[in-house]
Amino acid sequence: MASLMPIRPELSSLFFGGGTPSLMPPALVERLIRHADNLFGFTADIEITAEANPTSVEAEAMLGFRSAGVNRVSMGVQSLDDAGLKFLGRQHSVANALYALDKIRSAFERVSIDLIYALPDQNAKHWQGMLSQALGLGLGHLSLYQLTIEGGTIFHTRERRGEVMVLDDDRAADLYEMTQQMTAAAGLPAYEISNHAAAGEKCRHNLTYWQAGDWLGIGPGAHGRFVLFDTAKDCSIRTATITRRSPTGWLDAVAKKRHGIESLHPETPADWASEMVMMGLRLTSGINLGVIENLCGPCNEWIDADGVTRAIAAGWLCRSSDGSRLIATKDGRLRLNHILSTILC
Repeated sequence: MASLMPIRPELSSLFFGGGTPSLMPPALVERLIRHADNLFGFTADIEITAEANPTSVEAEAMLGFRSAGVNRVSMGVQSLDDAGLKFLGRQHSVANALYALDKIRSAFERVSIDLIYALPDQNAKHWQGMLSQALGLGLGHLSLYQLTIEGGTIFHTRERRGEVMVLDDDRAADLYEMTQQMTAAAGLPAYEISNHAAAGEKCRHNLTYWQAGDWLGIGPGAHGRFVLFDTAKDCSIRTATITRRSPTGWLDAVAKKRHGIESLHPETPADWASEMVMMGLRLTSGINLGVIENLCGPCNEWIDADGVTRAIAAGWLCRSSDGSRLIATKDGRLRLNHILSTILC
């Protein structure tokens, strides 16, 4: 691996996320941004995002981040209903969230919030009212996620104890359809399964994931994907990295090795192709099979043409008007995991 050298394009986005970025002093944020610029250089319109919890303390911290160079904030509101926040285990109230949001919007032009819906027994009228309130805030970006249960979470534990944690599939699908209609009518159409934006407000950082681009994962537990140049073989290799998950272990590794990477895995062309299909079909713009083929080799090595034909016949996938792109339809985006299992080799 010593022969692998990084390829360094200019950075188009930085994202301070994960745990609680607001615990960092603004001076440290400024130093990190300046160091990244010195290492890579920035595009003229770089997007620098910080995640924040919706509390007055974190809102105050974000004001310092603004002067440090952060130009976008993603706030984890999660619900505009106090009962919903309690169910989700959040400590803030709706009043806390709206106060913090107002404070942050006084300093940042680009602000996004996330909301979680399809909670147990949530009905259409309730979600319609909450989404109307969120759209009425006049934000340029909303992340609207249906509640899903992941293993190892407190929600999974509660579900195993017999608690009903999510809405049934049919009603959840109805709420999803309502969400698409309301956001589109308000000028924030979906550009990804759960993300909605006004013109020019798409999250560049997340688009890098969904378009299977390159990113560096730096902090504890961070994942990365980027191209390295193999000087011995005179070729580029896309590589996946995972850093040490424990903050203490990560700090020890950085002190000893000057990085916190725990594992580094070169990807095969088929691995990269599968990632581009899985992530790209989340986008309303879909995927360009020709582009993927140019990067990863013939389509028949990584996609099942018969599976694609069946998915198109079922109304789950369609081709763009010029035939260059494969796009998940509205119905397809509701069953994307099933589609992927059908079309990927």
